[in-house]
Amino acid sequence: MNRLQEFRRGEKLMGNAFEITVVGEDKLWAEERIDAAIGEIRRIEKLLTTFSEDSETNRVNANAGVQPVQVSRETFGLIERSLRISAITDGAFDITYGSVDKRLWNFDRNMTSLPDAETAKEMVRLINYRNVLLEGNECTVFLKEVGMRIGFGGIGKGYAAEMAKRLLLQQGVANGVVNASGDIGTWGNQADGKPWTIGIADPDHAGQPFSYLNISNMAIATSGNYEKYIIIGDKKYSHTINPKTGLPVTGIKSVTIICPNAEIADAMTTPVTIMGVRAGLDMVNQIDKLACIIIDDNNKIYSSKNIHLK
Repeated sequence: MNRLQEFRRGEKLMGNAFEITVVGEDKLWAEERIDAAIGEIRRIEKLLTTFSEDSETNRVNANAGVQPVQVSRETFGLIERSLRISAITDGAFDITYGSVDKRLWNFDRNMTSLPDAETAKEMVRLINYRNVLLEGNECTVFLKEVGMRIGFGGIGKGYAAEMAKRLLLQQGVANGVVNASGDIGTWGNQADGKPWTIGIADPDHAGQPFSYLNISNMAIATSGNYEKYIIIGDKKYSHTINPKTGLPVTGIKSVTIICPNAEIADAMTTPVTIMGVRAGLDMVNQIDKLACIIIDDNNKIYSSKNIHLK
């Protein structure tokens, strides 16, 4: 009699390390489903990438300030949801962050000084989610200002994880995990029937977890200043830029979001980091089925009211 097993495969997708875990009895059955999930993530990558001139994202960007661009209902829906998150977070999440000139922040460790506040402020003037105009009947997207750019770096991986999970469920995978480089969607249980145990990275030792959560049918995403940063004058600056000032965020080492949907979990890590501990927790505590864990620069751990760390 066959027993349930966990079949895993890692793959580089969307410029990140993905790992897909499927629970099943038969290796061939599991591998076919992992293939299908990888195919789905590649399809989404093609849709959202800014590295291909003919992607819908780039067509929208190329016509900024010129004319509306018709996109697929899928891309339209993702932009629509992104703008709703922008409104909830008062612009701390903003897909028009792509408007920032890469010369301002390249985080290649060769930076030796911060740009002055005036330069930074000028560079972020095009970041404004309110200037993304949507027309539902025609399914068009129009960026009001010349030079505006949208990008899905803050939500795309989570969306891909959620869509891969949905496809696997449709194909009869009752238990599994899609790990999109730290944006993790889980459903069902492990092969032994226990919930999935997910480690939360220690921001000072990224390969080691500082805590674990047992979750099932939930998503978890962590963003931290250990991922990409520069050090100037003995101070660490994270790759997360405040879209209002153009300057990097300080004060928080990492934010972990837990909720039922990987797209939402991915999207909410950045705004909580930008908003800071007090405002971030206050927002999370007002949103149903959303939870978070924050570690500040002094290694103090904060959690929303519905979290119980092991």
